[in-house]
Amino acid sequence: MMDVKQALFALSACVGPSGAEQGVYETAKNTLLPYVDSVTRDVMGNLIGVRASKAPSLGCLLLDAHLDEVGMLVTDHDNGFLKFAAIGIDPRILPGLEVKVCTEPPIFGVVTCLPPHVVPSEERDKAFEMDELRVDCGLTAEEAPTRVPVGTRIVYATEPFCIGKTAVCGKSMDDRACFVILCRVMELLKDEALPMDVCVLGSVQEEFSALGAITGGYSIDPTEAIVVDVSFAETPDTPKDESKPLGSGPMIGVGPVDNRRMSQKLIALAKKAGIPYTREVLPGRTGTNADEIQISREGVAVCNVSLPLRYMHTPIEVVDLNDIEHCAQLIAAYIRSRKEDALC
Repeated sequence: MMDVKQALFALSACVGPSGAEQGVYETAKNTLLPYVDSVTRDVMGNLIGVRASKAPSLGCLLLDAHLDEVGMLVTDHDNGFLKFAAIGIDPRILPGLEVKVCTEPPIFGVVTCLPPHVVPSEERDKAFEMDELRVDCGLTAEEAPTRVPVGTRIVYATEPFCIGKTAVCGKSMDDRACFVILCRVMELLKDEALPMDVCVLGSVQEEFSALGAITGGYSIDPTEAIVVDVSFAETPDTPKDESKPLGSGPMIGVGPVDNRRMSQKLIALAKKAGIPYTREVLPGRTGTNADEIQISREGVAVCNVSLPLRYMHTPIEVVDLNDIEHCAQLIAAYIRSRKEDALC
């Protein structure tokens, strides 16, 4: 049986910011390959795993989870310090963080912050603007342009660790925890005949533009798709109508993007199997790859299955291992159920 925590730790530790996901591909491939017929990489960098059905009368189900992570991009140098732009990162969390600069070999640095003693009193309650921040790698003004060229990526330097009984904390749980879910789904189905072809898409560039989902959805041409991404787990400061408790199981999407029959089927299956779940109301665009896959070619029936996650887009994202297993069990149950009916 797959060691889910070990797989999650290995993927979390990989470096793969949007547009430079090659650092995570091999680990993702090796995690998925035992449970599918083949794994390939397309021109965009998407990972595509295929398990073919012997009687694919129901077409193809696409399972999507993105492999990229949030990060930063070096834009200039400032007397040895690195200026940068952010990809999916809130500047409020950055001052004082340790980061990894993706040179060869990588080097470490810290995001600059002023000592509180020298911050004017009228500025102490204000967040720094992105263009005020720099990364300090201990380089001189002469060294920085050579060691760290403009365009170099930067990611969080956090190593994953356990908290509490079943929670895991680290960077890039969004969305590599969901890729682990897809690997676990395929493991659960490994020795079973499938009612339809199943393609696993480890998509790229979701945090930037969803280009991986656009091109991957087009090339795979699925009949239907389940998009697995993270959503908001409850913390003291999250809106109660937009977040669910950590450990409450998969969040099943309900809204105009989510196919109604798929949502209803997933809810019915969760009830039948005793899998804890919540409904996630998505009244407009979902903010996930479902938005793009739904309108691929002549259209695809899609549904979101979300994993509750705390502290999104920070270096300390938290997920629950039980939620990962329950998401995998639900999606596997959905695939098995497709023997019984056809999606209209």
